[in-house]
Amino acid sequence: MRQLGLAIIVLAIGYTMVTPAQADFAVVRFGDGYCRIWHDSGANPWGAEWRKIAIGLPTWSAAESALDSARAQAVCP
Repeated sequence: MRQLGLAIIVLAIGYTMVTPAQADFAVVRFGDGYCRIWHDSGANPWGAEWRKIAIGLPTWSAAESALDSARAQAVCP
């Protein structure tokens, strides 16, 4: 019975280590007006003159759509 419990624990730990991390993207506008897709909406760029325009975007293509929309609305050059 102990071996079965140990095997289940080892499999559970292995499964959590193999599961890919959930990434999300953000669109960031810097002080000079330049906008960029940021790799993690929880992480912040260096410096003081930046602002997140869109956060929590699930895929790169969703972030590209948000960036295109910001450009169309003249938020980003």
